[in-house]
Amino acid sequence: MKVAVIGGGSTYTPELIDGFARLSEVLPITELWLVDPNESRLELVSGLARRIFSRAGHTGIIKTTSVVADGVSDADIVLIQLRVGGQAARHGDETFPHKGCCIGQETTGPGGFAKALRTVPVVLDIAETVREKAKPGAWIIDFTNPVGIVTRALQQAGHRTVGLCNVAIGFQRKFADLLGTDHSNVSLNHVGLNHLTWELGVNLRTDQGTRDVLPELLKSNIDHIASDVRMPQALLRLQGAVPSYYLRYYYLHDTVLGEQQYGRSRAQEVQEVESALLAKYADPSLAVKPEELSQRGGAFYSEAAVDLMASLTSNRGDTQIVNVRNDGALPFLPDDHVIEVPAVIQSGKLTVQPIAPLPEDMRGLISAVAGYERLALDAALHGGRDRVVRAMLAHPLVGQYEKAERLTDLLLAENQQYLTWA
Repeated sequence: MKVAVIGGGSTYTPELIDGFARLSEVLPITELWLVDPNESRLELVSGLARRIFSRAGHTGIIKTTSVVADGVSDADIVLIQLRVGGQAARHGDETFPHKGCCIGQETTGPGGFAKALRTVPVVLDIAETVREKAKPGAWIIDFTNPVGIVTRALQQAGHRTVGLCNVAIGFQRKFADLLGTDHSNVSLNHVGLNHLTWELGVNLRTDQGTRDVLPELLKSNIDHIASDVRMPQALLRLQGAVPSYYLRYYYLHDTVLGEQQYGRSRAQEVQEVESALLAKYADPSLAVKPEELSQRGGAFYSEAAVDLMASLTSNRGDTQIVNVRNDGALPFLPDDHVIEVPAVIQSGKLTVQPIAPLPEDMRGLISAVAGYERLALDAALHGGRDRVVRAMLAHPLVGQYEKAERLTDLLLAENQQYLTWA
């Protein structure tokens, strides 16, 4: 099996390589291509990748290139994990919205919108090369944020694609730890849009059967869970659910804005972590992913990616939480919208599991953000200031015309070099 990773020079990549090395029986990769325009980073990352494979006894060959067509030629799977503009653009996403009295974040709100505008055209260009050069029926796995918008852009263009996020697998592992069981015994009722999800149930499998233990967890571990998502215990009790950390930007917007205005951006922190990581990667004696990689984010990304790749290319028939076409699963959304829910993966087909009716507050917020996402994709595909204003105005964190105008001007000024139509 040939796998290509677009954005292979990312400091994330050794996390992925570690999973490929440990789980080679699940995913037998014979050829792995790391594709990245930054050749110096690619050299450091690929050097460590080869040492990790060698240490694990993995027989797969790792190759590098800066040419997408070469990397994806005859590939079975192409994983896209790129960041247009790097951490510098991310810093802009996390700071320019403050001037419009809105939170700054790289996937949510005006910052996430800016990232979508920069990213969608680039990913679609790459996908066309995949369509031309990869094997017929090759899968594109999108790990590039904002995953929901990017995945829908790919699906709308007719590509065989699915989106992946590590939020759900992170919750699964944390709940398993609290329950004192192996993660394979825990499954989630995970519902929403990418970075706008709730855990509505935690299903524990035992010898006596499977039952939802979320109510028990919210009684016995409410302090730990609320602290982990950094939201009030009373909110979790009110909803009887666990919102993802990203809901904090909605439910505690003003608190988060205050925190952001007096601290460094996450991009600045990550730049320091990446510098330290690249220095580690340059050490020829290092043959394992360094502990510092946990500070970079993306926990359990490798396990989620390997499981997804293995299921897409076999007939395991297991259930995984992915970003997938709605097709009536959430009846209040259009069929072609992309949602993040459990789906059965069998013979290369993804089938969303039945979803119980959602509470009105969750349904309302999902509907509003989905409306924004559709307008954001239209702006990313066709450009134009009016389209940007319309999408900005539709976002629940904006919702005022003068504010939307101000944030649009800030976004366009910050991203002019990336938007050919601006």
